[in-house]
Amino acid sequence: MSDIHLSIATTDYDHFRDFRTGAVKAQGIEHTWSVLSHHEIFARFTANREWDVSELSFAKFSAQVTRENPDIIGLPVICSRLFRFGSFYVNRNSGIRTVQDLRGKKVGSPEWAHSAAVYMRGWLHNEMGVQLDEIEWYQAGANAPGRVEKVELTLPEGVRLTRVADRSLSDLLAAGDIDCAIIARPPTCFLEGHPDVVRLFPDFVDMERAYYQRSGVWPIMHIIAMQRRVLDEHPWAARNLYNAFQESKLRSIERLLDPAVSRYPLPWLATYAREMRELFDGDPFPYGVKENMATWEQLLTYSAQQGIAHRLATPDEIFPPGVTTEVVV
Repeated sequence: MSDIHLSIATTDYDHFRDFRTGAVKAQGIEHTWSVLSHHEIFARFTANREWDVSELSFAKFSAQVTRENPDIIGLPVICSRLFRFGSFYVNRNSGIRTVQDLRGKKVGSPEWAHSAAVYMRGWLHNEMGVQLDEIEWYQAGANAPGRVEKVELTLPEGVRLTRVADRSLSDLLAAGDIDCAIIARPPTCFLEGHPDVVRLFPDFVDMERAYYQRSGVWPIMHIIAMQRRVLDEHPWAARNLYNAFQESKLRSIERLLDPAVSRYPLPWLATYAREMRELFDGDPFPYGVKENMATWEQLLTYSAQQGIAHRLATPDEIFPPGVTTEVVV
C-alpha cells in the first residue's frame, strides 16, 4: 500500500528541519512542506484550511477547537514557546512602574487572540489581581496599521476593547496614546531607541526563570494543528506524525549540545544549552500532553476566561487519544 500524502505548513524551525528535509520520516506518510511566516500560515489556515497539517497560534487554535463539531484537532508538538515577561512595553510618561499601575491604563496588543497577550493578561488577572475589566484594551497592528482579528470572540462582561485600524501599536505607544503594549515582537519605536518607550520588566529573564521554577509552566505560543478528516481517514497518522516531530526535535537538541563544532554562529551556545537542559529536568523543549499538563491547563483556562475559547476545554479532548498511548518495551 502506498504512503498517504499530506501538506504541511510551518515556519523554518531547526527542531523541524530533519523531518522537513526527509532525514526523519513519518511512517506511511509523504509530505509537501510549505515554509512561510507564521502570520501568513495562521491567516491562511484559519480562513481557508489550506494545509492538512499546520502551525497555529495556540490562542487561535483554542478558539477553533472548542467550536461545536470542530474540524481540527491538535498534536502536542510545540512549534514555538517563550516566556513573555519581556513583552510589556510602556511609555515612561504613563506613570507605570509596577503591574498594579496598569489599572485604568490603555493597553494594546496586535490581536485579542494573540498568544503572548493571552498568557500575560491571564497572569495579570489570575496571579497579580489586575482584573481584565480594570484596563482599557486596544487592538492594532504591532508595527503597521490594518491588522485584524482572525477568530470570533465573546469578550467577558465589562471588558472594553477598542480597535484602531489606521495606526500601529508602535505609533500609539510612542505618542503616548496608549500607555502599554503587550507584543511578541518588540515595537519599532523601542528598537529605534525612542527615549520614552521602555520595558516594564527590564529583569525579565530572572523573572521568567523564577516563574518556571515556582509554577512548572513553560508557556506555549504555537502548536501543530491537523484537519480532523485526516485523523478520521487515517487514525494512525497523528501518532506517526508526532513520532517524526519528536525525533526531529531530539536531533536538533543534540546539535545544540555538541561542543565540538560551531553549528550556530554564537559563542558558548552548547554550554548554555547544557545549562538549560539541567534547568528543565533533562528536556528543555518537551513535547507531549502529560509532559506539559500544567501549561496546557493554564492556557486553556486563560483562553476561556478571555472569551477566545467557546468553553473551557481539557487537554485530553484537544489531542487524539493515540498520541498519548504509552508504549513500554
